[in-house]
Amino acid sequence: MKFFIDTANLAEIKEAQDLGVLDGVTTNPSLMAKEGISGSENVLNHYKSICDLVDGDVSAEVIATDYEGMITEGEALAALHPQIVVKIPMTKDGIKACKYFSNKGIRTNVTLVFSVGQALLAAKAGATYVSPFLGRLDDISMDGLNLIEEIREVYDNYLFETQILAASVRHTMHIVNCAKIGSDVMTGPLSAILGLLKHPLTDSGLAQFLADHAKANS
Repeated sequence: MKFFIDTANLAEIKEAQDLGVLDGVTTNPSLMAKEGISGSENVLNHYKSICDLVDGDVSAEVIATDYEGMITEGEALAALHPQIVVKIPMTKDGIKACKYFSNKGIRTNVTLVFSVGQALLAAKAGATYVSPFLGRLDDISMDGLNLIEEIREVYDNYLFETQILAASVRHTMHIVNCAKIGSDVMTGPLSAILGLLKHPLTDSGLAQFLADHAKANS
C-alpha cells in the first residue's frame, strides 16, 4: 500500500520523505489556507515546492466547479510538473472532466467520493485515483472502511486500473485496516504514519536492552 501525506506543510512533507516511506502527497484548498498560502501564483509555486521535496505523485485540486473551468485549471496544473495529478470533485462536470483528462493522458484523482456508484463512475471515466473519504463517513456513524471494501470488490470484478486512495484517514488503525482490506493508497496526517512506529513492548524491550548493556559495561 502506498503512503501519501495529506498536508501542504513543507516541514511535515520533508519529515515523512526523510523517513523513507512516503509515496506522494495530497492537498486541497483548506490545507493550503491552513498554511497561509493564498493567491493563484503562490498556490502554484507551493505545488512546485512540494514536487521538489517528494518523488511520487502530488494531487493538486482545481477550484472551479464547472466543466470548462476544471479543464482550464487542470491543464495548467498538469503543466506545472510531471508529478502533478489533477484532483477533481465527484460531480457530473467532474466526471466529464475526468474523461477529458484521461483521453489527454493527464492523470486524475476524483475526490469527495462517498458511494460505490460514484467510485464506479470515476473508474469508468478513467480516473487514476478515486478518493473515498472514510473518516468523514465515520463522523456521521457510517462505516467508511466498509465503503472501501465494496469499492475493492467492484474494481476487482472488472479489473479496473483506478487505484483506491483511502482519504480522510484520521489515525493509525485506519491505516492498518485500509491495508488489510486492500486499499491501494492511504492519505493521512503525519501523526497517523508516525503512530505505526509505536508499541509499548518495543519501548520496554529497548529500555531493558540498554539497561543490561549498561550493567555489563559498568
